[in-house]
Amino acid sequence: MKKRFISMFLAASMAASMAVGCGGKEESGGTQSNTGGTESTDGEDKEGNGGGSITFMAPDWAIPADEQLQAFTDETGIEVVVNEVGWDDIRDKLVTAAAGGQAVADVVEVDWSWVGEFYAADWLEPLEVADDVKNDMPTLETFTKDGKVLAVPYANDYRLSYYNTKQYEDAGISGEPQTWEEVYQNCKTLKEKGVCDYPFALPLNAEEKTSTYLMWLAYTMNGVVFNDDGTLNKDSVLAAMKYEENLIKDELVDPADKTSSGMDAYKRILSGSANFLTGPTSFVSKSTNEEDCSVIGEITPILVPGKDAKATVTMALPEALGVTKFSENKEDAKKFIEWYTSAEMQEKLNETNTAIPTRNSVLKKLIDDGKIQNSGAMMEEAELIASPFPDGIPAYYAEMSNAMYNAINKMALGEMSADEAYAEMEAKVAELAAE
Repeated sequence: MKKRFISMFLAASMAASMAVGCGGKEESGGTQSNTGGTESTDGEDKEGNGGGSITFMAPDWAIPADEQLQAFTDETGIEVVVNEVGWDDIRDKLVTAAAGGQAVADVVEVDWSWVGEFYAADWLEPLEVADDVKNDMPTLETFTKDGKVLAVPYANDYRLSYYNTKQYEDAGISGEPQTWEEVYQNCKTLKEKGVCDYPFALPLNAEEKTSTYLMWLAYTMNGVVFNDDGTLNKDSVLAAMKYEENLIKDELVDPADKTSSGMDAYKRILSGSANFLTGPTSFVSKSTNEEDCSVIGEITPILVPGKDAKATVTMALPEALGVTKFSENKEDAKKFIEWYTSAEMQEKLNETNTAIPTRNSVLKKLIDDGKIQNSGAMMEEAELIASPFPDGIPAYYAEMSNAMYNAINKMALGEMSADEAYAEMEAKVAELAAE
């Protein structure tokens, strides 16, 4: 059975969310509906021996269908109380609850960028994952610190490149780009021939997508972003920044990309106002959706370019589920995560929630069965997923990213050169790494 309640980001609901999870209580200042069932509070259930109740906090896109949750309850006897919360609010709610020694929920959404912070604070319960699952799920590396798996990824979002083949034909360019230099030269040709004014889609605003773009540009271009001590690898990162600087100087990037959202910059390829994008895997489906794309049939997903040939790695920004340290229902919570991230459920969640599987075996099956259209190099790229962080996501990731995207934005606005912007971010990252 399942209960669902929608939590609003208000002071009242923040207080309520802190009470959720520990004793299986359901309190909310938001809208509540009940599909039946009652929460059990006996001691046996709190130990997680089945027949009890767990709370699950996640954004709307991660919530299974009612019948899926009912099937889990029928199979295990565990009721799931769903707390649907906006993604931006989940971290704050978890932090507030954990600071008070309480579980905001038994099972929670864990973004890739939160891992280091949550591990340092000891807010997540380590999970046991079988070797065959590890081999099938390369994004697990992102959620692993010091050999401990802190969360299991359920939604894949790795970097894949896209280009408009018709525009290449119109400009007389043959073959897809193999290297970043080819991308750059082809963009110049597209502009010079009047085929596409601003062919390179590049997020440059002061936001997260700007810093992550630089990371995967440096990673795919040079195979490294950070040194073993957590500092920036100057040769690699500065080369990537100068690449971006040249794109801006040569007016190959839309001036609007400097101030618009990163997603708006990405979406330019869907309208034909950009020719080339390295971005989310979700654009595979967007490129075939008439509501999203006005150039259907012209966009092809390809392997990400590299320095001398195609890149041998790509970076993933996945989302996962973890068990909160203060949960009193840990075993039942772990059973839920095992069920949710199973091969069978990943296939079902792709159909109901459009989630990209984190298991490569499931992704391959969906592509082979034709359930993912216009997949291009999607499967090949998935097999190249790796982490650019030598010691996992650092606890200071948010501060580091802030320093990076602010410096890049200053460079984009002409307030700093690439060298000056790099020096600013390098100093901050070195300071954070030394703490």
